[in-house]
Amino acid sequence: MTAELIDGKAFAATLRARIAEQVARLRADHAITPGLAVVLVGEDAASSVYVRSKGKATVEVGMESFQHRLPADAPQADLLALVERLNADPAVNGILVQLPLPAHMDEAAVINAIAPEKDVDGFTVLNAGRLATGQKAMVPCTPLGCLMLLRDRLGSLAGLNALVIGRSNIVGKPMAQLLLADSATVTVAHSRTRDLPGLCRRADIVVAAVGRARFVQGDWIKPGATVIDVGINRTDAGLVGDVDFDAARAVAGAITPVPGGVGPMTIACLLANTLTATARARGLPDPRGLTP
Repeated sequence: MTAELIDGKAFAATLRARIAEQVARLRADHAITPGLAVVLVGEDAASSVYVRSKGKATVEVGMESFQHRLPADAPQADLLALVERLNADPAVNGILVQLPLPAHMDEAAVINAIAPEKDVDGFTVLNAGRLATGQKAMVPCTPLGCLMLLRDRLGSLAGLNALVIGRSNIVGKPMAQLLLADSATVTVAHSRTRDLPGLCRRADIVVAAVGRARFVQGDWIKPGATVIDVGINRTDAGLVGDVDFDAARAVAGAITPVPGGVGPMTIACLLANTLTATARARGLPDPRGLTP
């Protein structure tokens, strides 16, 4: 058996087209253009690439893109002052501070300075708490993208055994909350989990977000399972995921490739969150198909 490839790149392109249609309708019906502000501190090469790609994608769907750069040695107070100005700017509906920040800055303090209604990364304590308690929240982009791919592949997730490998605030924890909300039976595994291969072999859904190249082995996968590989690891062989792709593909029912799987969905869901934040700020209904 060879697993079906879950084409995140194609799904994300369709999602961006739907967002562009809804942005155009928002402009035509309400004279509103969503605006996304991205803040980059320092000159980290990977972060600079991400910021450029986010800006390009924002403009392509008809939104306003605002980019702000601060030097790596900028005081934290300067960044907090910038965030406050963006919080107060009615043209800005979404704010994203690109991580990681320089070592002298407190990431939690900076993230939680973002107005929760403009927190399109879904990282503030208030949005995390709302998600955990089943309330309307801004949802982190990568888990939201994974959920969309899973629903598209499987339909209902109710009753399925789901294993999330990784417990980060960015992916692992919110992914588990989203799967629980869709009535999956969820296990969260991590570096101290005992018998991880055994847990994997019982899982109908595996979401690998552990940050270790080819960590999940092919013989860990339950035959026919759906595997979502969130990992992006740079190796001598190029970009690879957290799953041993070739070995897992021989067993799984469906699997995301790296690259071309979850990555494109993250930026598409950032745009979706910006549109959702814009609608909520104006008291309009949530855009169709863009929220959990």
